Amino acid sequence: MFGEIKGLNEECGVFGIWGHPDAAQITYYGLHSLQHRGQEGAGIVVSDGEQLSHHKAVGLVNDVFGKGELEHLIGSGAIGHVRYSTSGGGGYENVQPLLFRSQGGGLALAHNGNLVNANALKHQLEGQGSIFQTTSDSEVLAHLIKRSGYFSLEDKVKNALTMIKGAYAFLIMTEKQMMVALDPHGLRPLSLGRLDDAFVVASETCAFDIVGAEYIRDVEPGELLVIDENGLRSERFSSSVSRAICSMEYIYFSRPDSNIENINVHTARKSLGKKLALEAPVEADIVTGVPDSSTSAAIGYAEASGIPYEMGLIKNRYVGRTFIQPSQEMRERGVKMKLSPVRGVVEGKKVVVIDDSIVRGTTSRRIVNMLRDAGAKEVHVRISSPPIVSPCYYGIDTSTSGELIASSHSVEEIREEIGADSLAYLSVEGMLEGIGRNSKDQNCGQCLGCFTRSYPTEIYPDTVHPYEKV
Repeated sequence: MFGEIKGLNEECGVFGIWGHPDAAQITYYGLHSLQHRGQEGAGIVVSDGEQLSHHKAVGLVNDVFGKGELEHLIGSGAIGHVRYSTSGGGGYENVQPLLFRSQGGGLALAHNGNLVNANALKHQLEGQGSIFQTTSDSEVLAHLIKRSGYFSLEDKVKNALTMIKGAYAFLIMTEKQMMVALDPHGLRPLSLGRLDDAFVVASETCAFDIVGAEYIRDVEPGELLVIDENGLRSERFSSSVSRAICSMEYIYFSRPDSNIENINVHTARKSLGKKLALEAPVEADIVTGVPDSSTSAAIGYAEASGIPYEMGLIKNRYVGRTFIQPSQEMRERGVKMKLSPVRGVVEGKKVVVIDDSIVRGTTSRRIVNMLRDAGAKEVHVRISSPPIVSPCYYGIDTSTSGELIASSHSVEEIREEIGADSLAYLSVEGMLEGIGRNSKDQNCGQCLGCFTRSYPTEIYPDTVHPYEKV
């Protein structure tokens, strides 16, 4: 999908390493590979065994660490974060990792996801005397850890994790250890790897390829990894687990060279395109995809349909992702800046345009109009996911229900709105089969909340939708 206005915005990416003398430098490269998951801020916290040092700022990874800042981040343990602001909004204070200092030592944390009971917990903690330094939901965990009555940090963290609900991949670091936790539904991706004698964790396996780490396995739902000078050990903070990873990680967010639970993202998207061709065939001359996330699905559609794949749309590589821009006006301008139709390819042709989703319909309408202005004879839109009818509460900004066009319009009404000759979506069943995950298997399920209005966790009356504070 090409940056729908107020739609499909991922919150962040996390990277951590323990036991390597060049921890900060490796984390920098890891964050660079995860830049697509957030471009509003970046930060790194490093442990040298005695104290925690950090640097963070608003901006891209290259900008934040472009003036020699890494030289001052000395240590063998590090956690890093790239951010797109959702719950709590943007600003320097919300750039992660968050770092807290007390008489007992430092505590840093980085979070990918969104806590659905954060608002209720904040009220409770403030009533007990807590003073929050940020408006981020992530800070709740730090206060719960510090207020826990347990003696060891490990038990404090376990206790705190049982109190939070929603989607979270947490990296927690002190001077002496790093902890890694994934929510009981595994809503966000998180993988474990090895680099020489060091352990590495990242939101996506593409980060391992960049830094030269070897993939070991995915972190399990409800699992807490503790990494220190004695190595790694696995604990459980929740025995009630039911895997429900976000479907959009396969459809849109993750890089095509990443693997999520042994499923390659490019392969999954290509399979979705093939399923779409079987479910929604059309007579046409060429197939093209909205770059970049829809390219794989477009190739799959072309292969299954026998219609040639062509580069009918070109992406300007020197313009940042439009969905990352925080203002609506900048997003709208970004559509024209970023995509260009190739007249020599589409002129006089019946064109099938593959996109991975439609949120508000604004961008889809502009793409259809651009292709028609470039001489396309017909424009048929095919979407490699089901209609998004409900918002996400787990860290992806899919707008409120009133802004989701599919929540109140039929497919035919959407087709008229975007001006396409035809429009079809992939079915939920086709999506599950295409990705290769069985939602009925508790170890292989997907979160389908935005497609079916059925969420894997309770949504509380005071749950703050990620978009509401941006």
